Amino acid sequence: MGIIEHTAQVPVEAADSAFMRQALALAGRAEAEGEVPVGAVLVLDGEVIGEGWNRPIIGHDPTAHAEIMALRDAGQRMKNYRLPGTTLYVTLEPCPMCAGAIVHARVSRVVFGTTDPKGGAAGSVFRLLPSDQRFNHYVAAEGGVLAEDCAEQLRAFFRSRR
Repeated sequence: MGIIEHTAQVPVEAADSAFMRQALALAGRAEAEGEVPVGAVLVLDGEVIGEGWNRPIIGHDPTAHAEIMALRDAGQRMKNYRLPGTTLYVTLEPCPMCAGAIVHARVSRVVFGTTDPKGGAAGSVFRLLPSDQRFNHYVAAEGGVLAEDCAEQLRAFFRSRR
């Protein structure tokens, strides 16, 4: 698990890029297992508390998206299903299922790499993130961090499958 110190000298953008690179590495683990390469890390106070990568095929589990796996990992480590004050970094815009889980876990912020024009829930197709006042918890969301790297990893995966 990596730790990045948040100091006055380290801009948020540098930390966001560093954590997204960790998520990209986890996406590589998904790809090595034959899964769509999506990775996620959950961070609290500059420390990774949860990691996940896509595993629905290998796990025979339609809910085993990278975000869900990272939330499950963090929940076990923190001994809590609520994860306030955390930031989730994920290489692909969350789907509606993952967006719902993110809101229920009380994640504070989501940072994603590339958009998902077929099922993204942070504005590409649906707008569940950033969450609105109809939810009982607000989650901030922003995309585009290392977007080209994240998109190219997915494109290369699908090219190799054709």
